[in-house]
Amino acid sequence: MLDTLPGVPRPANDDSKMFDLAPVSLWVEDFSGVRDLFNVWRAEGVTDLREHFGQMPERVAECAHSIRVIKVNQKTLTQFEAADFDVLNSNLAAVFRDDMLKTHLEELCQLWAGQLHFTSQTVNYTLGGQRLDVLLKGAVLPGHEARWDRVLVSVEDITELEGARHRVALAEEYARGLFEHSPVSLWVEDFSAVKHLLDQARAAGISDFRVFTDVHPEFVERCMQEIHVLDVNRHTLEMFAAPDKKTLLARLPEVFRDDMSPHFREQLLDLWEGKLFQQREVLNYSLDGSEVHVHLQFSVLPGHEKNWDLVLVALTDITARKKAEAYLEFLGKHDVLTKLRNRSFYVDELNRLERKGPWPVTVIMADLNGLKRVNDQLGHAAGDALLRRAGEVLAKAMETPFQAARIGGDEFAVLMPNTDERGGTAMMEAIRQLVEVNNQFYPGSPLSFSMGVATCQRGERLEAGVQRADLLMYEEKRSHYAQQLAMKAGGA
Repeated sequence: MLDTLPGVPRPANDDSKMFDLAPVSLWVEDFSGVRDLFNVWRAEGVTDLREHFGQMPERVAECAHSIRVIKVNQKTLTQFEAADFDVLNSNLAAVFRDDMLKTHLEELCQLWAGQLHFTSQTVNYTLGGQRLDVLLKGAVLPGHEARWDRVLVSVEDITELEGARHRVALAEEYARGLFEHSPVSLWVEDFSAVKHLLDQARAAGISDFRVFTDVHPEFVERCMQEIHVLDVNRHTLEMFAAPDKKTLLARLPEVFRDDMSPHFREQLLDLWEGKLFQQREVLNYSLDGSEVHVHLQFSVLPGHEKNWDLVLVALTDITARKKAEAYLEFLGKHDVLTKLRNRSFYVDELNRLERKGPWPVTVIMADLNGLKRVNDQLGHAAGDALLRRAGEVLAKAMETPFQAARIGGDEFAVLMPNTDERGGTAMMEAIRQLVEVNNQFYPGSPLSFSMGVATCQRGERLEAGVQRADLLMYEEKRSHYAQQLAMKAGGA
């Protein structure tokens, strides 16, 4: 920056041209006007410059206009597309504009606080109008601390860096948006502690992990407790009836309970075998206590295979599908009107008992008395009501493993494994007592059954027992109608 006297040769290590040849934009500026303004404002009683600027923002511009540019280097002229210093100096308003004053305020506050250097990130413009993101650093030069009349300022062009940061920010915002607004429940979890426990088990010589978890179910529970949920998305909160993430994460034991342990054990078995992507159907619970059936997809994210410290879990709500499947299964094995088992179930169960027992097996065949008369005289709605009452009585009489089924229009069967003749007789008596109680609550057509019972021993065909029970039931039915005819005749 200093020239030597005429005729005096420059020293061999002369660095006077370093300023002009520096690869970064350098400015030498006079901030003495700023210091004078500071002194005036301090005399006026200003102590908090930021608050003062908030009340009188025009004073930021007053400071900016008091700064004089002394010189710049060649890099500055190139960076700001100026032919020479005079062109640049006369067009500073085109360079320092728009949001420049907001960041200039930060520089002034640093100087007001007694610092002899300042840093800020701001926006400048070339004389051609191109926007430049710049990192600005300034320092009061030694020997000029009293007046601030020489301040060295570097202006580094970080436009490309800021562009890259902006693109990264947009990418992160896009990825976050995909996560938060995904139509499936997403969980980000840390399984590193689980991996540590599995590694310890392997190091201890465990080779058959399935047998190990059979003997030590508490190991599965401990692994479940070591999962750390890092984040969930909005759909997760909706699916599990949680008001916010904090509440959900604090009440996770209410979500993962009951039948979750066997499912998680299978998940651990897959992880033990190195399967880092898994799918299965599991049962969870929402915070309001309702069941949530989900299709779970589990994946250790790429780059985290070593520690399992970042895992993505996607849960798709399949509760509606499960209910539909359960209803279809119910329809396949139940009579819709009486809610008892249907003929299809009865045939399958009869075959199963004949193969496996347990013996003896007792069969009760029952026929609803008077259904045709009720249908003919009162209509099928009244007949259906009588059938529903029959279903109520038979269902009430059943205890596991006994099963009652409607096998025809007015025909019913009761299958009683591991039950002898006395058990069958006791069941018929229980049904008759329940019929009496039922008739007390339903006026109109009385409910009654004709029944027959037969017991089969091991090696005997159950169909033969069914036929014997049928014959006995028809005998009772004939007796029932004969008795009714006799009562009518006596009444006549």
